[in-house]
Amino acid sequence: MKPLVVVNPRAAGGATAKNFAAMRTAMERALGPVEVAMTHRQGHGTELARDGAIAGHPLVIAVGGDGTLNEVVNGLMAAQQARGGSQPITTELGLIAQGTGGDFRKTLSLDHRPSAYLAAIASGRRRALDVGKFTGGGKIAHYFVNVLSVGMGGLVDRYVAGASRTLGATATYFRASARAMVNARLGNVVCKVTRSGVTEEHRIRSFMIAICNGRYFGSGMHVAPMANLDDGAFDLVALGATSKVGLALMAAHIYKGTHIQQPGTVHLRGEKFSLELANHDAERVYLLDVDGEPLGTLPLFVEVVPKALTLRA
Repeated sequence: MKPLVVVNPRAAGGATAKNFAAMRTAMERALGPVEVAMTHRQGHGTELARDGAIAGHPLVIAVGGDGTLNEVVNGLMAAQQARGGSQPITTELGLIAQGTGGDFRKTLSLDHRPSAYLAAIASGRRRALDVGKFTGGGKIAHYFVNVLSVGMGGLVDRYVAGASRTLGATATYFRASARAMVNARLGNVVCKVTRSGVTEEHRIRSFMIAICNGRYFGSGMHVAPMANLDDGAFDLVALGATSKVGLALMAAHIYKGTHIQQPGTVHLRGEKFSLELANHDAERVYLLDVDGEPLGTLPLFVEVVPKALTLRA
């Protein structure tokens, strides 16, 4: 069967729809004939990818932002569940990033050009990809491949989702981040981390906690420089600043990745995590950010599904 291309035409402020005809020509030149499916609503990419994998498409390519990639990943994982393990899904994942942030491709060290994505997909290179599974936040058995964060990141997502993209990605995120800085609340979080069968409890006071498979989020923040996509564990990073002035001063460090060396920053590694907010008065603004999408609040449970997918990159 042909590769299935799941396209979010609204990605990049609608530019994906305008440019897709030329992109498809380049795609078929590199990969041969493809089948194209456009998304029409939130969650549609999950349905298309699930049905495509069950139907036997050997490759599903996500064309859109990190949210589109997240939907396709959830569809491939749903297809595996639907098969019940009796016939493993062998459908592989491809990416042509077109969205506002494009953070996942930074971990892959891919240039932000359609030709670079197509060359990576056509190269035949394959890498195993760990996937995060979480319950809570209003979702049941939802998956992510890049970064799940709680706190200020989810508030930024909420503001980005309602913002105009006319000023571009960087300006959109900057304005949303500034607004979130004003309204953010310090969270007192009870965090349990399991590594190699041993569980430890930590009390963390932070404006933001990130559980990372990838290294970047928030349109270029280098939140987890040590993270790897296929090592069977996730890195938890909590910013050490406990005042908004300190948080503002931390901003330059997090884009450079040097926040890890700053006093008070917490770094933990594990295969399972549970997080619960102790100060419930902060629930309204201490929100989840899952691969760039706002998806509820605490409590939640996260676990690594090792090497769950194969990525063409």
